[in-house]
Amino acid sequence: MIEVRPFEQLGGANHGWLAARHHFSFAEYYDPKRMAWGQLRVWNDDEIAPQTGFPPHPHRDMEIITYVRKGAITHQDNLGNKGRTEAGDVQVMSAGTGITHSEYNLEDETTQIFQIWIMPNQFNSAPSWGAKPFPKAERWPVCHLGER
Repeated sequence: MIEVRPFEQLGGANHGWLAARHHFSFAEYYDPKRMAWGQLRVWNDDEIAPQTGFPPHPHRDMEIITYVRKGAITHQDNLGNKGRTEAGDVQVMSAGTGITHSEYNLEDETTQIFQIWIMPNQFNSAPSWGAKPFPKAERWPVCHLGER
């Protein structure tokens, strides 16, 4: 069953540099009715202020997908991966046995992302990271996914 929840009714917090909305229980937002949906554990709608971001922090046994809606995000991790993912593109991180990474908005504009966490079917896999650019010319003419 699909439940429509207005953006204003999502959980979340404003940390100054990060304005986050949570579709499921996350961080200080707790709703026992919204812990996950199948393997989907997190769907956050984040706005990251210019020249700010998430300092290095660890993850384990989670598949983390970031869809950049506006601006760009720069990733760096302890495996030696580094990359910039811009609006319309996707990055994927398999945390596996453990990865420490940072995500910064090094741009001069606010970056908007969807961050999606999926619980893996297998645990203790090797961690990895990758990004996929999607050619702008191949997109459908109107895409307003997530606009408010």
